[in-house]
Amino acid sequence: MDMIFSAFAEVLSPFPLLMNLVGVMVGMIIGALPGLGSVVAISICLPFTFGMQPLQAMALLLGVYCGSTCGGSIAAVLINTPGTPQSAATSIDGYPLARAGKGGVAIGWALASSIFGGLFSCLVLSFAAPSVASFALRFGPLETFGLILMGLTCISSVSGKNQLKGLAAGVIGLLLACVGMSPFTPDARFTFGFYALDGGMDTVAVIVGVFAISEVIDRAERMLHEEPSSVAASSVVKMPRLADYRGRFWLLIKSSIIGTFIGILPGTGATTAAFIAYGEAQRTSPRRDRFGTGEPDSIVAAESSNNAVTGGALVPSLALGIPGDPVTAIMLATFILHGITPGVRLMVDNPGIVYGIFVALAVANLLMWPCCCVTTRIFNYLLKTPEPILMGLITVLCVLGSYGSRGNINDVAVTIGAGIAAYLLRRSGFPMPPIVIGLVLGQQFEMSIGQMMLYKADLGWWEYVSASPIALCLFAVTVLILCMPLLRRAKARS
Repeated sequence: MDMIFSAFAEVLSPFPLLMNLVGVMVGMIIGALPGLGSVVAISICLPFTFGMQPLQAMALLLGVYCGSTCGGSIAAVLINTPGTPQSAATSIDGYPLARAGKGGVAIGWALASSIFGGLFSCLVLSFAAPSVASFALRFGPLETFGLILMGLTCISSVSGKNQLKGLAAGVIGLLLACVGMSPFTPDARFTFGFYALDGGMDTVAVIVGVFAISEVIDRAERMLHEEPSSVAASSVVKMPRLADYRGRFWLLIKSSIIGTFIGILPGTGATTAAFIAYGEAQRTSPRRDRFGTGEPDSIVAAESSNNAVTGGALVPSLALGIPGDPVTAIMLATFILHGITPGVRLMVDNPGIVYGIFVALAVANLLMWPCCCVTTRIFNYLLKTPEPILMGLITVLCVLGSYGSRGNINDVAVTIGAGIAAYLLRRSGFPMPPIVIGLVLGQQFEMSIGQMMLYKADLGWWEYVSASPIALCLFAVTVLILCMPLLRRAKARS
């Protein structure tokens, strides 16, 4: 207990607290700019930590991590341009709320859910890091395959009334995930002789094209027949009341659990967590019929899960020295630069640093509230510009963001091509979320299948699958999810 009080006193002292605040603010602004994201934000701030004490450096980087994860939702809600890939699910219902003049309400839901998810994962990190990390190590390729397969079933849920077009859009996303060099053989797939595609389709470039560029083209077409106007927005973040969470609290808890657990699994990330939680909410929410039209349940699920990944990803990083995602890999490098060795001895050798990280993560989540209010006001000035100028600015941001993601000029062509193709698909009645879900989950899906083929060796498939109770449970849940619509129809007929 004395160690915890000491950590609070150190983190809340002036300089570490200032670093935490600066980190959240910088992360929020960079996260709101399309295509940059958490890795870029932390990479920019990393050189400034060299002259700091370890806890001060971690307070800055943890603030950037939390702020950038939440900041992506601001652009996703207000201009339908996800600032980070993990905020793509937020734009599905956040942007319709903004179009109805309730942008402040949508951001309020996103902010409150992000804070809750972050604090929830922080509690898990504080009390259960070693035991949860050891359980996560039991997730091999087969278990990851089962988890991703369960996530892919949400394509059916988000397809709306036309299930066939939704499934076709999901297949398009899976095919986009296969573009480039095979991870297991020296073969290039679907490149059609273009060497620029050997590195695959960048997720940021495709998401920005599918959501933002297609929206710009659609709005430009409507401006030819309608009088241009400014986008309805709100500069005031309106936090939801406790009464608004009636019937949503269990969804908040469940999505935070999903995000924390997926964050613990190395190599998955916040984007996967957001879409799996979104699909689960789409299946179980009593208001699922309103998804896609501005339903807060969708925002609650996506934002609580993607921000819960921040604490979850630190579990294997601190307890085992295994990075949960690219951001925590940079943080591990920061540990080493400051002479601290992460892993099983970290809690024993440097307990003050560990407890300080727990406190700094919790404080960073609380600081997101004022920082989000400031960033939203900055974006509000952007939204007051006339619509033709605004659409031009959004296009410039999309081009810069798609290029800045990897520093590859070919990603700009991918963004524009994806935007044009998505616009044509939208005109034909194809839903956009299944494309992104297929792309995001498809890369992990292919990797887990290839690893299964390598690990299976001479075992039969049933012998290999039955050896994992976790995988069997995941497969059973997947089958149940797929059968539920049929059971509901049979019950309705009877």
